[in-house]
Amino acid sequence: MSKLIIRKVAVLGAGVMGAQIAAHCANADVPVVLFDLPAKDGKPNGIVDKAIASLKKLDPKPLGSKDRAQYIEAANYGSDLEKLRECDLIIEAIAEKMEWKLDLYAKVAPFIRTDAIFASNTSGLPINALSEGMTVALRPRFCGIHFFNPPRYMPLVELIPTKTTDGQMLDDLETWLTTRLGKSIVRAKDTPNFVANRVGVFSILAVMHHTQQLGLGFDEVDALTGPSIGRPKSATYRTADVVGLDTLAHVIGTMDATLPKDPWHGLFQAPVWLKALIEKGALGQKTRAGIFRKEGKKIMVLDVAQQDYRPSAGEVAPEVAAILKNRNPAEKFAQLRASAHPQAQFLWAIFRDVFHYCAYHLGDIADNARDLDFAMRWGFGWSMGPFETWQAAGWADIAQAIQADIDAGKTMVNAPLPGWVFARKGVHEAAGSYSAADDALKARSALTVYGRQLYPEQVLGEAPKDRGETIWENEGVRLWTRPDQDARIGILSITSKMHAIGSEVLDGVIEAVARAERDLDGLVVWHDAPFAVGANLMQVAETLKAGQFDLLERTVDKFQRASMTLKHAQVPVVAAVQGMALGGGCEFVMHASHRVMALESYVGLVEAGVGLIPAGGGCKEFALQAHQLAQRAAGGDVYLYIQNSFQTIAMATVAKSALEAVQLGFAKASDDILFNPHELLYAAIRRARAMAEAGYRPPMMSRAVTVAGRNGIATCEMMLINMAEGGFISAHDYTVAKAAATALCGGEVETNARVSEQWILDVERAQFMALLKNEKTQQRIVHMLETGKPLRN
Repeated sequence: MSKLIIRKVAVLGAGVMGAQIAAHCANADVPVVLFDLPAKDGKPNGIVDKAIASLKKLDPKPLGSKDRAQYIEAANYGSDLEKLRECDLIIEAIAEKMEWKLDLYAKVAPFIRTDAIFASNTSGLPINALSEGMTVALRPRFCGIHFFNPPRYMPLVELIPTKTTDGQMLDDLETWLTTRLGKSIVRAKDTPNFVANRVGVFSILAVMHHTQQLGLGFDEVDALTGPSIGRPKSATYRTADVVGLDTLAHVIGTMDATLPKDPWHGLFQAPVWLKALIEKGALGQKTRAGIFRKEGKKIMVLDVAQQDYRPSAGEVAPEVAAILKNRNPAEKFAQLRASAHPQAQFLWAIFRDVFHYCAYHLGDIADNARDLDFAMRWGFGWSMGPFETWQAAGWADIAQAIQADIDAGKTMVNAPLPGWVFARKGVHEAAGSYSAADDALKARSALTVYGRQLYPEQVLGEAPKDRGETIWENEGVRLWTRPDQDARIGILSITSKMHAIGSEVLDGVIEAVARAERDLDGLVVWHDAPFAVGANLMQVAETLKAGQFDLLERTVDKFQRASMTLKHAQVPVVAAVQGMALGGGCEFVMHASHRVMALESYVGLVEAGVGLIPAGGGCKEFALQAHQLAQRAAGGDVYLYIQNSFQTIAMATVAKSALEAVQLGFAKASDDILFNPHELLYAAIRRARAMAEAGYRPPMMSRAVTVAGRNGIATCEMMLINMAEGGFISAHDYTVAKAAATALCGGEVETNARVSEQWILDVERAQFMALLKNEKTQQRIVHMLETGKPLRN
């Protein structure tokens, strides 16, 4: 079978979505031509140039690093259509107007190769109708490709075939999107708003309906519909502001216009207050006012009754909060339904109505229940999909409760639950997930690409994951293998909470490496995100409280030995990194033989936040990097290569992507960056095997590291004096940063002196211990544990 090769992508439309889709392709090393209309004034590509410039300023960042913008080429429809002939994939991402899209298709079709793929990023327009605007020759290569906003961070892409889309092309495109762009794919039917938006917008409308019915405030509802029920922090109304109230109204309008026979059609109307906000130009976050707005430091919320803003102060009532803390889903839902409290009635109503809607429409809008659940998890950030939630709460009991409310006239419509609901005990089983359209269980996709996902996301009720074979474990780590992948490549997983690194983890790492050296060919450090949040601060605080400084110093020494054990192991050690790798976690990453990193890896030495410096070898590694760079520069000044590292440690800078981690020196350009985190373990095992087969030899400990010494420390201190005088840092910030400078520069030795790696480790440890004995550092540690926030003292 031939492989889909995409050397260059074109994106038509440089609006918010188009520009960010282009950015994500550039992140993945795919050159992009970004098109828009010719500018009326100035340079013809002015519109696109402005869009590319704005990509560097947005937060969250669309670009993995700012230099990725160089791979986006600006173009316009007036003079640059010939550039389309170079492109293997063309993604149309202009405004959601059918006539505009069809006009553009007619204009660009003559310039698209017949072997290229053309796709529309429409969020809900009929794909078959759009296909009619293509030439007959291009129709087999046309489909919908619906990214979710923001494209870099939201995993979901809905792929929507037309009646004439080539099946092999669609499989190839799904494979490419999954691995190259790291996306999670749901195949959608050509129905209005497809899967995620169909359910997600209905859910928002249900929330709006019951907000009004029960007289709740928007801030109160957001307190109820966020993390407390497994939804994102932005909850409902804040999410509407972020999406844009005009965008939300447009999607509601699409449902109103295209779903006249939907039993819930009467609900598909923007509320009066929403229309009023839009008329005033209060569109949400993009206009700095919508349902919420900021007044100085205060968050204000719209009060519909007062027709004005008031301070936002919504909270979950204590009795409802107690219900939500119940870990038994069946009991929780029974309590919500039985409670007379308006907040509890509200929560039961919104869950009930979404369950009702999803069951009624499953056969129309999704191939199976798994696809619908994943669409809501990947596209809207729900921790569980609606069918999973229903099944967890007791399928039969919830079905009876919904039907009872329908019979009593409590639901928004009296549409009956379909018969299959009562004929089943749930929709997710080990054998597959239920398809209402086919009245059968559907297994997962058999595409080869999914063989790379050894631990894919699962829905409730699926067969349990393969836990592999345990070789050895203690309270902090587990050493195991996956014999079906490679029986002689060990997998080391940290098992502590948030993968914090305590004494038991350090013991485990040292022992696991010894066993790997003796019995295995390589070692992969892997577990679910986060990679590691750093040292176990609770252990540190307890030992500090007991005044056991000798024990603390022995633990720091053990940390250094664990890091050096990873670096100098006689077998290759590959760190498979996803999510946060902070403090000691970052030091483990830096000491690995090789790194396989998910793009969304947030890596940094953040010890300054608790008044400390890196002491697990992080300062030593940066000093060693500076020495090596100076050597390559034929005797260059080593301090030149210390400056950036000093700022990185002193400011506790965290890389916001694996690409930035390379730039900051936490990883190397030769490391592997993967876009789909579910492929990390697969790739890391194979990287370890390749290194072993290539005759891996560990680096030798250097005894002659050139360091910046006293002059380097003094130069760093001059920077600190200026920052202190300008009020940018506190007196203790100064103390901590000087300790970092001392470790990075090799201590109080002559400039350009040559010292051993162990010498730098000793300096690092001594500076760390001096800070631990400082009362202000101790205050910072306690404050971080109590509040989760750094203390400026």
